[in-house]
Amino acid sequence: MTEPTVGLDLRELRRLPLALILTLVVQTGAGLLWAGAAAERISAMEQRLDKAASISERLARLEAEVEAARASLTRMEALLDHRERT
Repeated sequence: MTEPTVGLDLRELRRLPLALILTLVVQTGAGLLWAGAAAERISAMEQRLDKAASISERLARLEAEVEAARASLTRMEALLDHRERT
């Protein structure tokens, strides 16, 4: 008994319709184009995320500076109020 072969024989390839072969080629090309476009979109999103991260870090620093300035202003106002009373 002979064992079945897994590979595709060239004689069998001739039996495939041309439309099927063209369809496979076109679908493969479309898949590659889609994958390339998806990679480009991911790259653009990563760049936007990096920019957003740096902006959020700057915003956090500014918030800390404003809070320190507010605390300093509160101390100055308290000092002035204390001097006015005396």
